Amino acid sequence: MKPEVVVLSRLGPPEVMEALKASYQLHCLWEASDRKAALMAASSARGLVTTGSLGADAALIDALPALEVISINGVGLDAVDLPAAKARGIAVGYTPGVLTEGVADMAVALILAASRKLVQGDRFVRNGTWASGEKLALGWSIRGKVVGFLGFGRIGREVARLLSVFGISALYHEPEALEGVAADYCSDLTTMAEASDVVVVCCAGGAATRNLVDASVLRALGPKGLLVNIARGSVVCEPDLIAALQAGHLGGAALDVFADEPQVPAALQVMENVVLTPHIASATAETRLAMGRLVVENLAAYFSGKPLLTPAPMDGL
Repeated sequence: MKPEVVVLSRLGPPEVMEALKASYQLHCLWEASDRKAALMAASSARGLVTTGSLGADAALIDALPALEVISINGVGLDAVDLPAAKARGIAVGYTPGVLTEGVADMAVALILAASRKLVQGDRFVRNGTWASGEKLALGWSIRGKVVGFLGFGRIGREVARLLSVFGISALYHEPEALEGVAADYCSDLTTMAEASDVVVVCCAGGAATRNLVDASVLRALGPKGLLVNIARGSVVCEPDLIAALQAGHLGGAALDVFADEPQVPAALQVMENVVLTPHIASATAETRLAMGRLVVENLAAYFSGKPLLTPAPMDGL
């Protein structure tokens, strides 16, 4: 008998789902019209596949009494109730490393899109404004600028490495200074924002970072500053962000994540100095295939009695 596995969302490319179907009896919750009934039917499932955004709360974990392993398609752990999983002895795997390059590429793309007015320029051409004789306002160059990183793990360091070709100076904020990194440490986030032309948010979500980027940080970044968020919407206080943009206290924002996805405040949608994308930083065929394969490999390792390839950090819970 194939082990039963609950899958919360279709994973892509198609070969990922094909690999799961080949090895497991799947309960695909996104296809269920009655989620509660579907979970009851999956009460003997030993595995759960979820995403960083969907996660697995205590109620979902409780609804699966036979659950032994959770495999997360993503690096975000804030939506997974890790203490509840640990209390049940449930193994938890995730997909670090394989999405670093894709997400970092997206951060650079967002910086360039905002600084060089790519989205505005596209609309400018499409709606006939250029043909009518008007000129688009000047953008600005990232070359030689100071970029601050809120979070300087794998992704932050890769963004800094990519931006190094532009001759940027890198600062970073973490709870403590890191060893062996080629960037200057700032113990105070507001001080870092004040010294930066761009702040890239690439830290973990969760209670420890909720609304960390607030009005004081945005005002410090200033009327020429750019905020880029490729992490979690919860890290940025969205009302403060909107107020800062409307008042001219912040120059612009480029956002791939939001507080209440997929809902995006109308105020952000109408701003010309804001670039918006639908949480697609890891959305390349290559990255998603690598992530999906690691999801499958973590499950395979568990069900063959081996350690997970990439276990989620559970120490201290």
